Amino acid sequence: MIKVYVMRHGEAGYSATSDSSRALTPFGHQQCVSAATWFNEQKITFDLALVSPYLRAEQTFSIIANFVTVKQSETNDFLKPNGCAAHIVDNISMLSLTGIGSVLIVSHLPLVGYLVNELCPQVAPPMFSTADIACISLPQTGEGILEWFHHQV
Repeated sequence: MIKVYVMRHGEAGYSATSDSSRALTPFGHQQCVSAATWFNEQKITFDLALVSPYLRAEQTFSIIANFVTVKQSETNDFLKPNGCAAHIVDNISMLSLTGIGSVLIVSHLPLVGYLVNELCPQVAPPMFSTADIACISLPQTGEGILEWFHHQV
């Protein structure tokens, strides 16, 4: 069984030369600190973090990593907003064979919703606001179970 935490990045500004270079706003930074503090309070740690290469996702992860244990991380081009959810899910399924027990994914709309739907086809994907988090238990065989959805206030 592997736990998959799907997180949308914190609020980002629109003043940038490209979508990929949009940075977190001060409010987005605070959202990420709140999420990281909540992870820490829940004693949630991560064996692996998979992070979109976009600046706002990298900044979100950096804040999270300042508060909780993340054993390893990697940037993944498939986690861009228009990435392929099926490809990511296939990679996650293989990770459970390597001893990885928990994965944090930091990405964007619409991909975060598609990931939840791909992992848990029996439930309607939640509406992700910025810095929201879905936790999914993924058995080695069968469909994932959406355990909870944490909405940042």
